[in-house]
Amino acid sequence: MLLRGQNLVGYRNYADDVVEAFVQRACDNGIDIFRVFDALDFRNFETAVKVIKRNKKHFQGSICYSLTEPRMGGEVYNLEYYLEKAKQLEEMGADTICIKDMAGLVAPYDAYNLVKALKKQTNIPIHLHTHFTSGMADLALLKAIEAGVDIVDTCMAPYAYRTSHPAIEPLVITLLGTNRDTGFDINKLAEIDREMEKIVPKYMHYLDTTKLSIIDTNVILHQTPGGMLSNLVNQLRQMDALDKLDNVFEALPKVRKDLGQVPLVTPTSQIVGIQTVNNVLFDKEEGEYSQITEQVKDLCYGLYGRTTKPINPEVRKKALKGYPRGEKPITTRPGDVLEPELPKVKEEVKGLAKNIDDELICALYPVTGKRFLKWKYGLEPVPDEVKPKTLEQIESERKAKEKPEAPEKPKNVKSFDVYVDGEYFKVEIADKNARIANSVSRKKTQKSEGADKSGNLVAPIPGMIIEYKKKVGDFVKAGETVVVLEAMKMFNNLGAPCDGEIKK
Repeated sequence: MLLRGQNLVGYRNYADDVVEAFVQRACDNGIDIFRVFDALDFRNFETAVKVIKRNKKHFQGSICYSLTEPRMGGEVYNLEYYLEKAKQLEEMGADTICIKDMAGLVAPYDAYNLVKALKKQTNIPIHLHTHFTSGMADLALLKAIEAGVDIVDTCMAPYAYRTSHPAIEPLVITLLGTNRDTGFDINKLAEIDREMEKIVPKYMHYLDTTKLSIIDTNVILHQTPGGMLSNLVNQLRQMDALDKLDNVFEALPKVRKDLGQVPLVTPTSQIVGIQTVNNVLFDKEEGEYSQITEQVKDLCYGLYGRTTKPINPEVRKKALKGYPRGEKPITTRPGDVLEPELPKVKEEVKGLAKNIDDELICALYPVTGKRFLKWKYGLEPVPDEVKPKTLEQIESERKAKEKPEAPEKPKNVKSFDVYVDGEYFKVEIADKNARIANSVSRKKTQKSEGADKSGNLVAPIPGMIIEYKKKVGDFVKAGETVVVLEAMKMFNNLGAPCDGEIKK
């Protein structure tokens, strides 16, 4: 399994009691190999690794591959940086060391030099994990193999490439008959491919079909991992602001530098990405940070660990103003300042959770975990949108989207002149109430705009309400937090638009 150290499989550092229980249950339930990584700080490995070792399981220590320029080198992410990280993992008792290149940034000759240097420094097996996003991954794997890498990650052809991994089949043929022959049977692989191709349509809607190319060479410039990129696109699409994606890419390096030049890997990739979106959409001037997420505040306080470079002091000061844990950041291991969480969780889900695994689900995901358990035990019906789709349903939906035949044109159509980017179109509408509908819509818009100014708190982004900080009847000052909204797994504090009493 892929384990984010003290983050486990969530987006924040959990208390030691949650980490110990989760890793123990993962061992009990059959996990043999733990690929452990952390975006910032190997001190976040300590609790998880202790349990992995106690259970005599395989601890694969991961180094997150990151860059600040197109190739390895420069002031921050250079060969010495990675060799030092590998030395620390060896001292922690790693059984293997994984170079985890989540954005597909590793260039072929950098992969060669890095693996060669690691093999010279340690006898621990070296594993390379990279993605095809930039188009270099096939070449990078081949050069790493030439340098003596022990393990590489690949993917079956129907699910390979794009932001996934390189396909295994070309690599098997490339190495056939060499001293690095994989031993795989290409005929059996082809048979598996044919079976997998049958269910590809079930997952086509996850692909960004607006792109002509299966690679994104811009990743070398903006260095955004695939998971982070899809999150950014989804968030902007929900906010009807997809046209701002280029502005987000332009602002991202500045925000990343402000927040300590952190590697762009979960969760710091999402923390940097969502904050960049907030800056682009809500700031009136550069560097304003008018809408700071809770996770950025936690990062500035030190709850994620040491950042690669120091955080911009002005941004840190702004983020920690009024921060409940204090305005002075910590330098200790984050887990040392977190109170035990399981006793409180057990009390909250009493009667709903049936065992420790249920309790851990709610500890990791307080809102969605409880919803899931209600579905699991039949206390609430499972919504259709979360049920898996069959191939028959996919085919039915596809046919429904096909362009219907045009009915006979009625006599009472209205004609409109439409101009788009300088092009003229004549549009005919068969709706005798079109003019009335437009005027009603306009009145509604004007009314809602007026209402907003008179004290409505409007969510700046779509999301899910996590917590109300105030209640009906409370008096608040402008800017005082009223409600916490979760969007893309990040928490946003929404402040009162004006002074006044909360009516509803």
